[in-house]
Amino acid sequence: MNWRSIWAIASKDLMEVRQNKAAWGPAIALPLIFALVMPLLFIVLPQVMPAEDIAREMGDMQTLLDNLPPAMLAIFDGKNLEQVFVIYMAGFMFAPMLLILPLMFSSVVGSDSFVGERERKTLEALLYSPASDMELFLGKVLAAVLPAIALSWLTHALYIVVVNVASWPLFGAVWFPLAAWWPMMFWLTPALAVLGISATVLISSRVRTFMEAYQMSGSLVLFVLALVLGQVSGVLILGFWTVMLVGLMVWMVDAALIYLAVSNFKRSSLVAKL
Repeated sequence: MNWRSIWAIASKDLMEVRQNKAAWGPAIALPLIFALVMPLLFIVLPQVMPAEDIAREMGDMQTLLDNLPPAMLAIFDGKNLEQVFVIYMAGFMFAPMLLILPLMFSSVVGSDSFVGERERKTLEALLYSPASDMELFLGKVLAAVLPAIALSWLTHALYIVVVNVASWPLFGAVWFPLAAWWPMMFWLTPALAVLGISATVLISSRVRTFMEAYQMSGSLVLFVLALVLGQVSGVLILGFWTVMLVGLMVWMVDAALIYLAVSNFKRSSLVAKL
């Protein structure tokens, strides 16, 4: 296997994505909203809201707090209303939303990987290149997975800094990230990035327009929204071991999709669609 050829294909795809505003626009705007605007909103609100309003909000959250396991509930021991509000919103409720990023970005690049090339009239030259089917497939997968993971990790790092700096007047200490955030960053995030690209490569090799491929792959976000709803409703609490289990399930799905993608990836069928 020629890794120089694989990296050349990946580099070419990344260069083309940088020129596609539909790809990098949301990739810049959404992380800034998630890592700057939302944590500041969660932290500033309880500091300016009247105490009775905070108490009312906490009353609405009490049922959800009661569903937390003892180890997680201990995080709130000895905290005042403002601190509980910040920990709950910034540390628990918003956590699953950051999982949209690896799915979104890998789906955008994956959707552009074949359909975008077909629209730009560059796919034929690539398919007739000396790179093997596997090298071509791996090059396009790396072009989506690596930046998706890097972008997600950068967003997590910025979120951690913003939360701790903005909440310092309330806590007087660095309290974030919580235990569940570590497997969420380093176990579940890469799994979702691979899920996004493995699914969208299958889709983008079969449809004819970038938007069609992106819209179909965008349905993967429903999985993350289900995690958000589960967290908000108290049905699914994303603790350390829950995140590890969800990540394992996603990796298993990844393995199945990658097997299908590799088995079905034939440049001859793509040439026939030109």
